[in-house]
Amino acid sequence: MDLKEIQNLIKFVANSGVAEVKLETGDVKITIRTTLEGSTETTYVQQMPAQNMLQQAVAPQQIAPVAATPVAPAADENAKYITVKSPIIGTFYRKPSPDKPMFVEVGSTIGKGDVLCVIEAMKLFNEIESEVSGKIVKILVDDSSPVEFDQPLFLVDPS
Repeated sequence: MDLKEIQNLIKFVANSGVAEVKLETGDVKITIRTTLEGSTETTYVQQMPAQNMLQQAVAPQQIAPVAATPVAPAADENAKYITVKSPIIGTFYRKPSPDKPMFVEVGSTIGKGDVLCVIEAMKLFNEIESEVSGKIVKILVDDSSPVEFDQPLFLVDPS
């Protein structure tokens, strides 16, 4: 399929009133979803044949030498901390509303059950509570950022 055919397909689906259309031809998969406002959200996933992928993987790469940096000390340093991870996928917020103060800051002392942040998922705001007592050492996610399931959010010093 060329670009013109795809554009015509998008226009046809948008005008037809269909909510979703999936099309697979050869190594191309296309999903077109329409929203209530009449605008169209399109997702393209193109799969290359196995031969092309193998050739790209085998192609020699020019890589500049990189100076070795010690990674182990940083890992050992963080090993003494407890990592608070996201229990759900959503948007991370450090405060309950724009005009309210942050739940916690670096250096804040927290207790078990204290609210650390809010994660919005499907228009629901889920309070994330601490499962440990301690002190916030590092906040690993920026405010209003998307987070994945099991993504580290905070480092807590339990001592």
